[in-house]
Amino acid sequence: MARRERVMRMSVELPLWRALAGYRVLTMLYAVGFFATAYDGFARPWVAVVYYCVLFVWTLATLPKVANAASCTKRFLAADLTVALTGIMLTTVADSHARIQSGGPTLPSIWTAGSVLAFAIKGGWRWAAFASTAVAVANLVERGTPARDTIHNVILVWVASIAIGYVVEVARASERTLARALEIEAATRERERLARDIHDGVLQVLAMVQRRGLVLGGEAAELGRMAGEQEVALRTLVAGGLVPVSRVSQDAAEGAFVRAVEEPVDQAGPVDLRVLLAPFAAARVNLAEPGAPVLLPGPAAKELAAAVGAALDNVRRHAGGDARAWILVEDEPGEVIVTVRDDGPGIPEGRLAQAEGEGRLGVAQSIRGRLRDLGGSAELVSTPGQGTEVELTVPKEKKEKNVRRGKAEQR
Repeated sequence: MARRERVMRMSVELPLWRALAGYRVLTMLYAVGFFATAYDGFARPWVAVVYYCVLFVWTLATLPKVANAASCTKRFLAADLTVALTGIMLTTVADSHARIQSGGPTLPSIWTAGSVLAFAIKGGWRWAAFASTAVAVANLVERGTPARDTIHNVILVWVASIAIGYVVEVARASERTLARALEIEAATRERERLARDIHDGVLQVLAMVQRRGLVLGGEAAELGRMAGEQEVALRTLVAGGLVPVSRVSQDAAEGAFVRAVEEPVDQAGPVDLRVLLAPFAAARVNLAEPGAPVLLPGPAAKELAAAVGAALDNVRRHAGGDARAWILVEDEPGEVIVTVRDDGPGIPEGRLAQAEGEGRLGVAQSIRGRLRDLGGSAELVSTPGQGTEVELTVPKEKKEKNVRRGKAEQR
């Protein structure tokens, strides 16, 4: 089946990256300006000059790297944190011990927080905790003793970065939820528009063909019957849709993407059973189902739908073309029950055993065999002259014990 993909881009994260870029430039200028005013107090100012030249070039050259999440790679984050940690450790070389002990700032000063915040925005609070811990250790080593102001600054950077990282994770989750809601709303509006157009045209024509065919009789009556079945099937398609929509969210350079993808119904993941049973609805087959999705594993849903199809085939084959059938779907907490009932003449007593003896195993294999392999059961009740009822039960979680027992019985 062809896959059609619609992509919706939205982001509440981009303003954070823009703010981070501005913060890095401003704090770099602040660190350079502070050094210029205290130049005479440094023991080896040339070390600080070399570092600030590197910091200036690095900050301006890496502005594109902090433009979005895709550009901010792990390699860049590691290099950026290395620049910050190197500046902290070089403080002991460039500045005097007395100034350091009196609470003098490190060479990168508050620029270091920008490196930590990049970790927080990119990877959330866990990445922020890692980067802030590295900065904390470097500050404690540079100071030599855990002074009060050092501990205060370390805790402040730690808490702020982790909090921002957590807020970013919450924002991303909210963004994905909003994108899903918008996608569902757009799909619903499109379905309503198609339903109006189809109702005003195709459905009315099919209904008219059915009525006229029944009046004319003969071959026209058969044509009318087929038109009636197609009308019911088309109404079901418009009302619920036969193709399930899966949504896949991911974080990318400019925020969250949500893709609505059409997928085949025989996938391994959970499948709405109503989707598989909808095509069985026809002029003489009435389908009653819950309003909410009836989810089963893909293979189990497919086998259950095949068993329902086999039961309906038996109705058409043995009860005649004029027989009516009803499909009832019940979604219980631990199992799904599908009942197929018809108003045919019923099955004479002993007829199923006789059919099995003759090698005709439609009920035994097509219905009971399928349900047994799924760990479920199939109960058939028939009264001559009052129709037949087949109750199919499938557990939502496959029980291995039942499966092994069913295979042993088949041997």
